[in-house]
Amino acid sequence: MLSAILGAAIVLYVAYFALTSIQAKYKHHRQAQAWECQDPRRVQAPYFGVAGLVRSIKAYREKRLLTYIGSIHDEYGNTFRQSSPIHAITSTIEPENVKTILATKFNDFGLGTRHRQFYPLLGDGIFTLDGPGWSHARALLRPQFAREQVADIALLNDHVTSLIDLIPKDRSGFDIQRLFFLLTIDSATHFLFGESVGALESGTSKGSILNTSAVGGAAGFAEEFNKSQDYLAIRSIAQNLYWVINPKEFQEANRKVHEVVDYYVNLALQARASPSKELSGDRYIFLNALAAETQDPKILRDSMLNILLAGRDTTASLLSSTFYYLARHPATWNKLRQEIVKVFGDSRQPLAEITQAKLRDITYLRHVLNEVLRLLPPVPMNFRVANKDTSLPVGGGRDGTAPVYVKKGDIVAYSVYNMHRRTDFWGEDSHLFRPERWEENAKHGWDYLPFNGGPRICLGQQYALTEASYTIVRLMQHFDTLKNADPDTRKEPVLLSNLTLSHDQGVLVNLFSSHDA
Repeated sequence: MLSAILGAAIVLYVAYFALTSIQAKYKHHRQAQAWECQDPRRVQAPYFGVAGLVRSIKAYREKRLLTYIGSIHDEYGNTFRQSSPIHAITSTIEPENVKTILATKFNDFGLGTRHRQFYPLLGDGIFTLDGPGWSHARALLRPQFAREQVADIALLNDHVTSLIDLIPKDRSGFDIQRLFFLLTIDSATHFLFGESVGALESGTSKGSILNTSAVGGAAGFAEEFNKSQDYLAIRSIAQNLYWVINPKEFQEANRKVHEVVDYYVNLALQARASPSKELSGDRYIFLNALAAETQDPKILRDSMLNILLAGRDTTASLLSSTFYYLARHPATWNKLRQEIVKVFGDSRQPLAEITQAKLRDITYLRHVLNEVLRLLPPVPMNFRVANKDTSLPVGGGRDGTAPVYVKKGDIVAYSVYNMHRRTDFWGEDSHLFRPERWEENAKHGWDYLPFNGGPRICLGQQYALTEASYTIVRLMQHFDTLKNADPDTRKEPVLLSNLTLSHDQGVLVNLFSSHDA
């Protein structure tokens, strides 16, 4: 009797599941018809999409994820759909679709499981939160990036000087990317927290914060921070199966990074309790301002980690990629240096004051940075999850011009890296580094998106461009010769795409002054 009842219950459950599935499909079919939507081309991914997920993780491990995504777009068009173990994924490099996701239908899309994917390292912050939590975090950050704060070039001076001191005097090759990551962590912590970790001066008293922690110095902090991001990238690719990726190595890296950041949390709380202990006089300090809003150590730590990730990694990525291309294009290096020396002078003559306004007025510097950001955007790909049944304006049907229906819970991924290389927007030489293209046509819309767009547009855009421009000017004032020291002759760099883009093999250069003995 019991087995008969159990069997009947199973049959009823299966029937109910089938019926509700049919009803849902019919509902979505009717809605798609009403919106005149058509399906985009579909990528075959066997085993309920697991095979596609495995291929993506394999491509990431082999440092070719961006080109792998590009190859699928080459075969299936600018918008395609593929199955996944949980929800369907629509991938697009159509500017109108990206505009819809980030701006026109901003409230239709959210971060989905990103909060849970990134939580072990970043917790609750501007890059992991949606809704009111995100709005509050952004409102707290906005004053830090006011124009007068961004123009605080004097703060950068000592850090860039320390970087110059570390460049080999014997003209030997070295990895300039490593130095840029040290520079940007020093400037970011100084700018945001009122005190630098002194990564460029490791081994001195300024480096004691890192040297006395479990990370064992600036290099150790960078290693643990990068290790955590490696795992976050894989958790992101794994989508809803992110929880499977949580090894002890990942947990330990997060713990060590948190230990260092907690040091600054304690400084801020002490400064809040004793105003006489303020770190930088009257200068606005984000962490101290946040401590005035909350004394919760976890909220403070999470906020700092979120902005530290952006302040350190994106600017270091931009600088590293700039010198990657300049070392391979001596004519561009010489032309840019002539422009800079004409305005600011060099180490052999009286130096003019470097201001943000003067940096902005050097047109060719702006064109070089634009071209670097086009080819190697620091955040090369991203995604959103539909909060409701909605649609994208293009990508459906045989010719890709019909709207595309997106169900609630489905993922929409967009690759800025591949959108920036479309030949119909950028010409047949879209894969080549050519800053002069910005003299020919500097007007671009949503087809050029290095700093995101819409309500979540990067708050630190001007800060990053100012820091990168200032660093380039100082290096060009001090050195007149840049050469490629990389023995690898391949045309494209090996790219590591975690939360931000970096050069997996570093950026090996010779940088020196021909006038030095």
